[in-house]
Amino acid sequence: MNEVYNFLINDIKLKKEDIIVVGVSAGPDSMALLYILNDLKKSIGFNIIVAHVNHNVRKESYEEKEFLEKYCCDNSICFESMIIDKYGDDNFHNEARNIRYKYYEELINKYGANYLMTGHHGDDLIETILMRIVRGSTLKGYSGFSNNILMGNYRIVRPLTFVTKDEIALFDKEKKIPYRIDQSNYKEKYTRNRYRMHVLPFLKEEDKLVHKKFMKFSRTLMEADDLIERLAKKEMQNIYVDGIIDVTLFKKIDIVLGKRIIDYIFSSLYRDDIMEIDDRHVDLVLQLINSKKASAKYNLPNDFIVVKEYNKVYFMKESSLLMPYDIELSNEVFLPNNMTIKKVDECSTDGNDVLRLSSSDITLPLRVRTRREGDRMSIKNMNGTKKVSDILINAKVDRKKRDLWPIVVDAKDTIVWIPKIKKSKYNRLKSDKCDIIFKCL
Repeated sequence: MNEVYNFLINDIKLKKEDIIVVGVSAGPDSMALLYILNDLKKSIGFNIIVAHVNHNVRKESYEEKEFLEKYCCDNSICFESMIIDKYGDDNFHNEARNIRYKYYEELINKYGANYLMTGHHGDDLIETILMRIVRGSTLKGYSGFSNNILMGNYRIVRPLTFVTKDEIALFDKEKKIPYRIDQSNYKEKYTRNRYRMHVLPFLKEEDKLVHKKFMKFSRTLMEADDLIERLAKKEMQNIYVDGIIDVTLFKKIDIVLGKRIIDYIFSSLYRDDIMEIDDRHVDLVLQLINSKKASAKYNLPNDFIVVKEYNKVYFMKESSLLMPYDIELSNEVFLPNNMTIKKVDECSTDGNDVLRLSSSDITLPLRVRTRREGDRMSIKNMNGTKKVSDILINAKVDRKKRDLWPIVVDAKDTIVWIPKIKKSKYNRLKSDKCDIIFKCL
């Protein structure tokens, strides 16, 4: 375990003022990590918050929670726990992971922690990489997981990636660390267990330090992915604008950068459900982009579709095609066509993506809705009104997107803004006095 201690002391450089949320299941791996952190705490003085999630699928879970709570009490460690009351219809392991990490983030914010640590070890990394190779993934996905990654205001650190499960078991025995065994880890109906029980023993017979080779493989892919991401983001500024891929520009760049741009789009669309996406879906988007058809669409997981219309490709929720909306506009609204309208204190620009109003000119509250038959808008320096349908046609908005385009109205249903397209006579200039500013992203 010397590598683990050295990693925490010399690489992470733990300090007295650090606050660490550590995910602990009560199993041998996470209990070993908790022991190490508590051991270092005695000399360094940082704070530890144990985060325990009862997945509520085994009767032993309740005893494990009580065991861990007592262990923390005996060692003067702060203990927090939650129970998952119910699950949806998604993949159990993926859903449980999402709930678990959401809970960790809640504790990070509650305590102002700057680290989240988990008990993932070298064997876990091997299993993850092999499963993704067989299943199909992205370059970043094939790399498994990082043992030190910045997540905005905190870092996720996995100190045990330097050691194997067998080494952890010897450490637990040597230090007399108590733990509980989850018997479901030995059921072959779970994919990961089959890799653990059948594939890993063969690899370790070939090389007992094979986990080190996988760590090097992981780092190599991550370094390559970082370079590709930097280059792809630079290209993406022109290729992917307002949620639309420009097909002509996309075809001019290297296919590797193109795939990375699609990966990025999927990451922003799926967020916590990104495990639903693999390289097959990237290939589908590429097929659509390269298709000679003027218009086409493909279905994606979770009711998303990817649509091609002439020189444009965009993503949207299929269900939203048939669902008009009418939402009160207060601070921030996320819309079905992937637009966001957000209230801001100030804005340096004055284009059609920005609305400035004086509350004395309109009737609050504002709402954002889909267009309706007969909608008309009064435009500054123009007599009478103009049909919203004509405005959208003149702006060359694709026919299938017009019914979802946001229309901002006041409480009297007076149209004050068609975001990114046209502003009404009620809009104030940047130099005018106003007390309401919205920006469309």
